[in-house]
Amino acid sequence: MLDFATDQNMTKINESPSRAGKKVYLTAQGLADAKTELAFLKNTRRSQIAEMIHQAREYGDLTENSEYDAALEEQAMVESRISELENILKGAKVISSQHTEDFVVIGSTVKIEMDDGIDEFTIVGRVEADPSKKRISNESPLGSALVGAKKGEEVDVATPIVRYKCRVLEIK
Repeated sequence: MLDFATDQNMTKINESPSRAGKKVYLTAQGLADAKTELAFLKNTRRSQIAEMIHQAREYGDLTENSEYDAALEEQAMVESRISELENILKGAKVISSQHTEDFVVIGSTVKIEMDDGIDEFTIVGRVEADPSKKRISNESPLGSALVGAKKGEEVDVATPIVRYKCRVLEIK
């Protein structure tokens, strides 16, 4: 069983609270990861925290009981995460693993040429974005500029700080 208490063992699925209710694009693996994490939090982590709270109450005076406070804080974080995951799953749309190579869509892996060289990114939904793993959101400046672009096309990317151009070399 996966241990979701550590970040090393899971793909972090993120959601901005201000975007709750908006359609969420996930890969099949991202959907499976979110469901697995939600099941773990509901079925295992909740009971672990309940036991922590029960043990902390046995220490006596709750006004100066740091174990009790820590357990309540952990409970609040877990319940918040459960709510986030439920919202993600409620609005989830699975990205097709088979897509066209004619133009960039969510799920495409794109090789691009920029001023500083050639790079490759996979376009994913915002909750699975991880720039360190070359997975960029379709809502990011670069991702949104690339969606719909064809091989050989040059696109303009506008960030709050800078504007630049890049050329689509390959779409997988």
